Amino acid sequence: MAKNMIQFQKGLSCLTKFFSKYGTAEKCYRTLSHMRWPRGFVCPECGHTCYYEIGTRKLYQCKRCHRQTSVTSGTIFDNTKLPLNIWFLAIYLLTQSKDGISSLNLSRTIGISANAALRMKHKLQHVMKKQDDATPLSGFIQIDDAYLGGKSRGGKRGRGASGKTPFLAAVATDEEGHPLQMRFSQIDKFSKEEICQWSRKHLTSESIVVSDGLRCFTGIKKAGYSHECIITGGGPESVTIKEFKWVNTMIGNVKNAIRGSYHAISEKHIPRYLAEFCYRFNRRLQLGKMVSSLAYAAIHTLPIPIKLLKLAETRW
Repeated sequence: MAKNMIQFQKGLSCLTKFFSKYGTAEKCYRTLSHMRWPRGFVCPECGHTCYYEIGTRKLYQCKRCHRQTSVTSGTIFDNTKLPLNIWFLAIYLLTQSKDGISSLNLSRTIGISANAALRMKHKLQHVMKKQDDATPLSGFIQIDDAYLGGKSRGGKRGRGASGKTPFLAAVATDEEGHPLQMRFSQIDKFSKEEICQWSRKHLTSESIVVSDGLRCFTGIKKAGYSHECIITGGGPESVTIKEFKWVNTMIGNVKNAIRGSYHAISEKHIPRYLAEFCYRFNRRLQLGKMVSSLAYAAIHTLPIPIKLLKLAETRW
């Protein structure tokens, strides 16, 4: 069997390499400072570049408006009580693990409380979702309906089963059929209008979408995008159709990973967990850069208050 070179990337898989780069809070502080102000400090209030540095509190005070600013203020790290090297270690564990890591396992590994680990994980997932949602899919796109959850026993099977959470699975491929990006989005229901709105947000004008015969997918053409419908007929044979190879594979992989790593997740947080899997898959060819790229995104993402963190994430 040929070796899959993606799986054998070196990246930062060696912990000694990670700790040499991000092993102390001071190293992480300097890294984030350079990421936020690559050309030197800029006051977020007035844009002035001259400042006083209050070294004992690690604050910058603008000489013009006198506003005091820290490296982490106004970012996803805002008001954190945890050392920055703990944040970077969490970023490492979230990005380098293929199937993800539960908040409980995260808390045990990095030595913080379960509640703190859960807040940290949700904040980083929020960053991941913001990043992926900002980049629409393009090219040849396989799309399918999918569901999470439902009664494990005694319930109705299929689309009408109670307790299931619907989500839309889309995988963009190149002309040779190799997967490029995927986008999994929780939706309220599979309706023509819902798919139309999703398409306008997540597709580019050059997209060519292929789906099964589910009626709601006519919303893709309604939104103004090229759409091809393939009647699968249902049954086990429908998942073997080559036009849906990658979207079916990704749905299976994500469901297996969720069952293996989390067992169950709250419905209101499903968009964040789906975004986490998509974020890692979409950057799987740049494993070694994933820690720095997520840290860069986090330092440029506005803070999310705890009360909003506990609420449902934007579905799509």
